[in-house]
Amino acid sequence: MRHAVITAGSKGLGKKVTEAFLNEGYSVTVTYFSDEQAVKERKEEWKDYLDRVLFVKGDICDKQFINEIVSKTMEKFGRVDCLINNAGPYLFNRKKLADYTDEEWDYLLYGNLHSVFYLLKQIIPIMRKQKYGRIINYGFQGANSASGWIYRSAFSAAKVGLVSLTKTIAYEEAENGITSNMICPGDIFGDMKEASQTEASKDGKGLAPVGRSGTGEDIARMVQFLCKEESDFITGDIFEITGGLDVINKYRHIPLS
Repeated sequence: MRHAVITAGSKGLGKKVTEAFLNEGYSVTVTYFSDEQAVKERKEEWKDYLDRVLFVKGDICDKQFINEIVSKTMEKFGRVDCLINNAGPYLFNRKKLADYTDEEWDYLLYGNLHSVFYLLKQIIPIMRKQKYGRIINYGFQGANSASGWIYRSAFSAAKVGLVSLTKTIAYEEAENGITSNMICPGDIFGDMKEASQTEASKDGKGLAPVGRSGTGEDIARMVQFLCKEESDFITGDIFEITGGLDVINKYRHIPLS
């Protein structure tokens, strides 16, 4: 049985990704930060799969927690075939670079870049032994060309660094049957993160040129495709899933009041 580790997999985009893997017959390790109610709801929703699910609570910015994710996964399931780095801190209030606190900068860089390094450092050796692995990181529209993202300097700097890391791992580990790719979601808001494509079409809202909002299912489908055994020729690539919407430029000419 294949096994996937999905950080922040109990709600939002991560929930839909976890469901996709469970439906494919995988066993799954799901990390979460603090929302016990969400985990309670997932245990009820996924009650038919609970023998294949491991929930691990902690902060992805804590190196000891990262060690715990891997050790508990290996103890229970004995392998890691897919690593989905879904977790990533984000500040919703818009601010310029000079207005960030040191603590905010460190938190965003650690949570979105350094934590991925520490996970990879432990999980890549496992995948090497298996001669198989699929790594998926998340970025933002324009990350592949190092686009500036106004009012998102720390987050975007971390993700652009992650682009290079994603590609480097792809080149270094290809000989071991390991692929590494990045998905860049567009604007997916609120309930749409846990919605299906059908629900979004019925909703009829969203600014994307395709005529509907993006959903968690859109992201999950792409993750699922890249993690298939047959997708072994796809590695070192950056995929934007935006519905044609220009996400990063919408505030460029709007000054903060």
